[in-house]
Amino acid sequence: KIAVLVKQVPDTETKLKFQAGGAGIDDADTKYILNPYDECAVEQALLTKQAVPGEVVVLSLGPTRVVDSLRTALAMGADKAIHIATEGTPLDSYTASLAIATAIKAEGFDLIFAGKQALDDDAAQVGPMVAEILGIPQVTVADKMELAADKQSAKVNRAVGGGSAEVYTITFPAVITCDKGLNTPRYASLPGIMKAKTKPLETKKAADLLAGTTPLVALSNFQAPPPRPEGRILKGDIKDQVAELVKCLREEAKVI
Repeated sequence: KIAVLVKQVPDTETKLKFQAGGAGIDDADTKYILNPYDECAVEQALLTKQAVPGEVVVLSLGPTRVVDSLRTALAMGADKAIHIATEGTPLDSYTASLAIATAIKAEGFDLIFAGKQALDDDAAQVGPMVAEILGIPQVTVADKMELAADKQSAKVNRAVGGGSAEVYTITFPAVITCDKGLNTPRYASLPGIMKAKTKPLETKKAADLLAGTTPLVALSNFQAPPPRPEGRILKGDIKDQVAELVKCLREEAKVI
């Protein structure tokens, strides 16, 4: 039984607007998509199911709109979806992870996939936190995975920079967060899209799963980054340009 943690994030081409006073993001006109790293997690779950027949369950936490992204994952081939509704429940990475871990514990999954991070906050916290709360092994930022012959463990590679890689043998149950190099996510076919409309989708309430636990972090003062200053073109012969560049780096940019 395989779980896939997915998140709905703003489309990278969407121009974000902010609520009055920087209280948060005004998402009235925001287009949302399934997080691209989570698409890799869904694909890896489906590939694993081909090797070990079972069930792939996608799970997402958020307002009602996240059902659209769950349907996208179902159209790719997942069997079932769980929506953890969050309306009126304040969240941070910890409480989101706790709600997800509580839902997962009740289902008894053998393997849990997630994207390595979400494109909106880039926190990369939920996957590892879920593993810690459940007390199971984890490998993050995986770019290669091979199931063992007994199907009870896997060899997982993760890049660590400089062309080097770490290789782990991890026993199930476990959490694996997926990088883009792990696979190429499939497109949802028209029959898959039609089937997704009738696949089971269960709804749980975050407030029930959290049992009064409150967030540890509150976000505020949302604002766009300051506009980038215009570039400058240095003119004259090469010696004058070099001298002027050094002066600018020293006196204006203050980097030397």
